[in-house]
Amino acid sequence: MRRVLLVEPGYKNKYPPLGLMKLSSYHKLMGDEVHFVKGCVASFRETTWDRIYVSTLFTFFWSATMQTVKYYLRAVRSPENLIVGGVMATLLQSDIEKATGVRVLPGLLDRPGILDSDSTVVVDGLIPDYQILESIEYEYPVRDAYIAYATRGCPNRCGFCAVNKIEPTFRHYCPLPRQVKGIEDVYGPKQDLILLDNNVLASRSFKRIIGDIRHLGFERGATLNGRMRRVDFNQGVDARKLTDKKMALLATTAIRPLRIAFDHISMRDLYVSRVRLAAKHEVLNLSNYVLYNYTDTPSDFYQRLRINCELNEELGTQIYSFPMKYIPLTARNRSHVGPNWNRKLIRGVQCILLATRGMVSPRLEFFEAAFGRTPEEFETIALMPNEYIIHRRLHENNGAAEWVDIFHSLTKPQRRVLYDIHADGRVTEAHYKRTTSPRFRRLLEHYIEADRIEAARRT
Repeated sequence: MRRVLLVEPGYKNKYPPLGLMKLSSYHKLMGDEVHFVKGCVASFRETTWDRIYVSTLFTFFWSATMQTVKYYLRAVRSPENLIVGGVMATLLQSDIEKATGVRVLPGLLDRPGILDSDSTVVVDGLIPDYQILESIEYEYPVRDAYIAYATRGCPNRCGFCAVNKIEPTFRHYCPLPRQVKGIEDVYGPKQDLILLDNNVLASRSFKRIIGDIRHLGFERGATLNGRMRRVDFNQGVDARKLTDKKMALLATTAIRPLRIAFDHISMRDLYVSRVRLAAKHEVLNLSNYVLYNYTDTPSDFYQRLRINCELNEELGTQIYSFPMKYIPLTARNRSHVGPNWNRKLIRGVQCILLATRGMVSPRLEFFEAAFGRTPEEFETIALMPNEYIIHRRLHENNGAAEWVDIFHSLTKPQRRVLYDIHADGRVTEAHYKRTTSPRFRRLLEHYIEADRIEAARRT
């Protein structure tokens, strides 16, 4: 019997680590002793383990993940007994190996013998072990749900997406009944069905998948214990493949929300037509990821958010937008700035979302209050000192009003200078001292004063 430790780094995440849950099932099947921990915990490092697995997510979690890997290295007899897998492990395999000397397993555990040469078990096909989630204090927002796949991979090759590297082969059908019933037999019924498919509409077996979903108790209007059940294709559906026939099939399930990506303004007509399709079939609760900081402009970004609000007013839909900042697939932090953005504009978006508690309101009047009535007004808001954005009501009749007045009076060369300053990061005393124009100096002074207010608020 081996002693096995499963480790998820201590960053916040919405979904439980499905890969580690399947590894737990595998090792328990092998008769091994299995423990699960989130983050760096001293008591687990003081034990010598026969094998330790560390899961990874996005590459911008590089520092937190490397800290976790190095923290537990002393708890194995050899670096090869510490195995790293997951998204970052697939994209940065050689970097992790060079930095730590551990064993890295890219991609899926979808063949026998990957972990143990004499094993015929395919780890990826196992029922995940939900029991390990009870051993930690951290509570995942998504907990009472079957987490499964109806397909794997994606036939598209989008430049901003890592799916084709992690799951290079598109599988048109993964039997849902076996996965759901397998979970239910051991852990009891779950309220919701979360499907991690990356492009279910591309499947030749889509009609069969919808039939599986309905037969498993997730037909439209389904309830459990007096509560509405829901189906969530959490990676979204491909608008290009959403036909009237497929929308009609989706509408027969308890789908809530329907997620449709709106990655670029060039998709406007296609996206709007697909939202109309959803409304036609009375699927009114929608959500979408709105990619920004990629090849788009701030104006493009604003228009996509506004389109959703206008559709809500026209169609009676409730579309909740979730801005998603683009970060290159192999970036080790979140500092990337797209060609049409600067650091202040990006930070401005984040400040607006802080002020709205992370939500882009589906109602136009509230959206305009937060993001402005025009693309130009949005850009003005995003360029304001952070303190003025987050606590806008507190400052709107004093500092913010003066800042806006001066900003609108800037000449084109002065605006270019301001953008250049923001390209470097925050406004400093050095920028202020180099400025000769009294009004421009006063504009920069607002940033410095606002930073002091923000710092005092934190203390």
